[in-house]
Amino acid sequence: MVWCPMITAQYVIVRHAVGRPADAAARAGIVRYFHVSRAADGAWGLHPESSGYVFVTALVYVALRVLGVARDEPIAKEARRWLGSQPGGVLAIPTWGKFWLALLDLYDWRGVNPCPPELFLLPRALPLHPSRYYCHTRYIYLAMACLYGARVRARLGPITDELREELYPAPWATLDFPAHRDDVAPSDLYVSPTPALRRVSRTLHALERIVPSAVRRRALDACVERVVYEQRVTNHHALSPVNGLLNCLVLWSRGHGDLDASLAGLEDWRWHDGEQGLRYAGARSTAWDTAFALRALTAAPSYASRAGGAVGRGAAFLRGAQIIAELPDAGAQDRDAILGGWCFSDGAHRWPVSDCTAEAVSALLQARAPLASERLAAARDFILARQNADGGFATYERRRGGAWLERLNPSEMFGRCMTERSYVECTASALGALSRLRAGRPELAGARVDDAIERAVRFLRAAQRPDGSVPGFWGINFTYGIFHFVEGLRAAGVGADDPALVRAAAWLVMRQRADGGWGEHHSGCREDRYVEHPESQPVMTAWALLALLEVAGARAPAVRRGVDWLVARQRADGGWEPGAVNGVFFGSAMLHYRLYPAYFPAWALARHAAASADVTSRP
Repeated sequence: MVWCPMITAQYVIVRHAVGRPADAAARAGIVRYFHVSRAADGAWGLHPESSGYVFVTALVYVALRVLGVARDEPIAKEARRWLGSQPGGVLAIPTWGKFWLALLDLYDWRGVNPCPPELFLLPRALPLHPSRYYCHTRYIYLAMACLYGARVRARLGPITDELREELYPAPWATLDFPAHRDDVAPSDLYVSPTPALRRVSRTLHALERIVPSAVRRRALDACVERVVYEQRVTNHHALSPVNGLLNCLVLWSRGHGDLDASLAGLEDWRWHDGEQGLRYAGARSTAWDTAFALRALTAAPSYASRAGGAVGRGAAFLRGAQIIAELPDAGAQDRDAILGGWCFSDGAHRWPVSDCTAEAVSALLQARAPLASERLAAARDFILARQNADGGFATYERRRGGAWLERLNPSEMFGRCMTERSYVECTASALGALSRLRAGRPELAGARVDDAIERAVRFLRAAQRPDGSVPGFWGINFTYGIFHFVEGLRAAGVGADDPALVRAAAWLVMRQRADGGWGEHHSGCREDRYVEHPESQPVMTAWALLALLEVAGARAPAVRRGVDWLVARQRADGGWEPGAVNGVFFGSAMLHYRLYPAYFPAWALARHAAASADVTSRP
C-alpha cells in the first residue's frame, strides 16, 4: 500500500537520533526514493498525487541532509526554496511537524501545543480519556505524551546548527517560536482547529505550570509502561510504523532494553525495489489482498481446474493468519479481545480488524476451505463484538467516544480521526460474512447473528443518500461505497429489485463515462461530493461493474460497455495499469493499493462470465 515519504523520513531521523544510522546501501536506496516521490512542484506531498506539504517536505529535507545530501544539491536546494515560498515557512508547519522538529532541537518546545502525559492518568469514565480515542490516534498521542512530557531532545550532531540556518529565514536566536504555536501552513491545513480546541490548549498550558513533578514522573512512567506493552504484544512491530517510530524514541530516551527489538521490528515495514528505491510502507495489506484475490478467483465459473492451486495456497495462508491466542491483561491497556480476528497484514502485530476478518471468512467460505468450527465461531464473535449501537460496524474496536471529540482534533492535517465510528464498508463486509456463515454453517448462527444482520441492513439503508449514492470512507469514494453497499445487502438476501439497490444502480449508470468506464477523483473525499476523474479507472470500473452485476445483470447495456472497456485495456500480462490513487484514510491522506488493479477487474470479469453462463443456460 503506497502512501507518502513521511514514514521513510522519520525512519531516517529516528535511526540517526538513536545512534544507529542507516548503512550506505540503505542510504542510497532511500535517497533514490526521495528523488522519485517528489511532487511536480519539487516538494513532497501527503500522498502520491498530492502537491507539496510543509510537514512532509520539511521532514524529508532534514532526512536528506542527515543522509549526507549537500545543501546545494538540486533536490535539497529546490525543497528549501519551496519551503521558503510558503506562507509562514517552516514556522507554520502543523503541530505534528512542530513536535518532530522540537524532538530534534530544530523547533522550540515552547512553540508546540501541549500533549501532557497526565491525560492518561484521568479516570477512564471521563469522556476525554484517551482510551476513548480511535486506536491509531490514541497510540500516536501516547508516544507523543511520553516525549513531550519529558521534553526529549535528540540532537542530530553538528548538522543541527546548519539545519537551523537552512530551515528558517532569520537567525535561530531571534525566532519567537511561541508566537507561531497556532500557525498552520495553508498547504497542509485540512481541519481548522476549533475554538474549543484552542481553549483546551490554553488550559493545558496553564496547568503545566502547576503540575507537581512527582505527578509528571508518575504519568510518564505509566505512559512508558503502555508503550512497552504495545511493543511486546505486537512483536515489536507496533500498531503501525507511525507510532512504532515514536515508540523507538520513547525507549531510547529511557535507555530501555526493548529498543533493539523495536528497531528491528521497523524492518517489517520495509519495501525495496530497483525502480522506487527503499521506503517504509504505511501498512501491509497481505490478508486483505489475499481475501479479495480468493473471492475474485472463486467467482470464475471453472476456477477449480484453472486456479485451484492458487486458491488452496491462499486459503492456507488465511487459515494460518487468524489470531488464535488472546492478549495478556488486555483490559488494563484498553485493548479489546482479539481472539478469532484477522489483521490487515499477516497478523504478526496482533491488531485485527472487523472487515479484514469478515473478508477472510467470506473468502474461506466461498473457497470451501476447511476451517474448524471453533475457529469460525471465534471469528463470528470477533465480528459481532465490533457492531455499534447504530447497527454499523467499526474497525478495530467498538465505538467508545462521542462524535463531539472531533471538535478537539489537534492534527490539523487529518479529519474524522478522533474516535471509532460506523463505516459503510466495514458494515457491508461484516454483513456479508455473517450472512454467508448463516447460509453455509447455520449451526454457528442463531439469534445473535440474525439480530446483527437485521441491524446492519438497517444501517446501510440509512447511509444511502436520496440520490442513490453511498459515501465511502476507506476508498474513493462513492463508487467504493456503492460497491460495498450492494455486496452487503445482496449477501443478506435483499432482492435485486429492492428500491435502495435500484437507486444505487441508477446512480452508477448516470456516472458511467462516454468510453464505458468509471472514474472518481480523490478530491471528492475532502469535499464530500462526487468528483469525476478526467480518465476512466480500472479499479473504479470494476467496483461499478461488481455492483451493477448484482442488480442489473450481465445483459444490461451499462454492464456490457463497462466489461468491453476493461477487456480492451487488459495488458498482455493479464493485469491492468495502476491508475489513480484508490484508497483514503482520515479524509485527506490518499493511498494506492498496489494489488487493487489486479484482483478487482479480474473479479468483475469473472462475475460477468459466471452471470453470462447462467443466463445462457436458462431455458
